[in-house]
Amino acid sequence: MTRTHSGRTLSVIVITRNEAHNLHDCLQSVQGLANEVVVIDSNSTDTTCDIARQFGAVVSQPADWPGFGPQKQRALDVATCDWVLSLDADERVTPELAQEIRQVLMADVDDTKAQAAYQMPRLSWYCGKFIRHSGWQPDHVLRLFPRTQARFSDDLVHERVISDLPLKTLRNHLLHYSYLNFSQVLSKTDAYSTASAQQAFARGKRASVAGAVGHGAWAFFRTYVIRAGFLDGAHGLALAISNAEASYYKYLKLWWMGQSAFEKKHDG
Repeated sequence: MTRTHSGRTLSVIVITRNEAHNLHDCLQSVQGLANEVVVIDSNSTDTTCDIARQFGAVVSQPADWPGFGPQKQRALDVATCDWVLSLDADERVTPELAQEIRQVLMADVDDTKAQAAYQMPRLSWYCGKFIRHSGWQPDHVLRLFPRTQARFSDDLVHERVISDLPLKTLRNHLLHYSYLNFSQVLSKTDAYSTASAQQAFARGKRASVAGAVGHGAWAFFRTYVIRAGFLDGAHGLALAISNAEASYYKYLKLWWMGQSAFEKKHDG
């Protein structure tokens, strides 16, 4: 991608695995904004890498999967521009958000706009509807920052950007097409609950079956009642159930890991 605005340059970084159904629209949304696109791919078997190269992206395919935080750090390490916008393949930058980002990039060096990291409000899609309650709104995510003044955490899942810069907030939404259908809900629930359980186990946490049931019940109540999921209608109810399942399986898998480790220790 070529430089399309004056001011500081921008690298857009994305990590992928089999995101052919998402990546085109994601990269299309930053056309005219990004000076460079970096895609770090994890053994995709579809046309993800071909799509990335069609947009002129720098594509790298490491053999291993170190977790979300370290993988995003790899993308940041490859980026070369002044600023970085970190996106997931299922996210889209609206024209209004793109214009706000341009204003940041064009600010004078001494302007406080140029000496900050930026979070933006994210609006997420759940199986046919943008969710405006249920704990999904407000959802501010830190995604825009000077390349040399931030890094990603080492978390396997639920990674975050770490920076000592002042935090500012953009007004316009980043669109997040997180769940297109319920088959995707199930597959992501399985993947994320496994990664979350592994991370918790590595930190010395343990669980029980009864505790897993309790966590699931609390996740449903928190989403549907405390966070007003009922205002999202039938989708809010379905989302509350999905959150309950994700929490239940995280702690059930954590219990199973503890049982397996105990048995292995005593069998040895």
